[in-house]
Amino acid sequence: MLVATPMAAEYGAGSDNSGPWMWCDPATGYRPSALTGCRAMVKLQCVGSQVPEALLRDCCQQLDDITNEWCRCGDLISMLGSVYKEIGVRKGTEVFPGCRKEVMKLTAASVPEVCKVPIPNGVGGSTGVCYWASYPDA
Repeated sequence: MLVATPMAAEYGAGSDNSGPWMWCDPATGYRPSALTGCRAMVKLQCVGSQVPEALLRDCCQQLDDITNEWCRCGDLISMLGSVYKEIGVRKGTEVFPGCRKEVMKLTAASVPEVCKVPIPNGVGGSTGVCYWASYPDA
């Protein structure tokens, strides 16, 4: 997924889609973090399971290790997309028993808030919820 187009429109960066989010584009050589700890944490949260403290710390550390704050939400949506692709999720379906796609999306988008890790591209007045949380098909 290219992060540049929606963010450029949102931040008025002009028609060239340039800005700090361009550094996060895999086409330019950026390697998204796999966020394996966050992947496991989001799965557990989505089905209502207790998240072990060590897993929460691991996820938050992995997110904090992404030095470019603009790339954190992009890496989270990339992680979410890989989960969907891996298990063949379609729009409006359950990701796992007891976990609907839209709940998992909002759970993943809120990881920066849970971890108290800054992102410059929040949505709805919150600096901790990724901008794509309000997109209908993210």
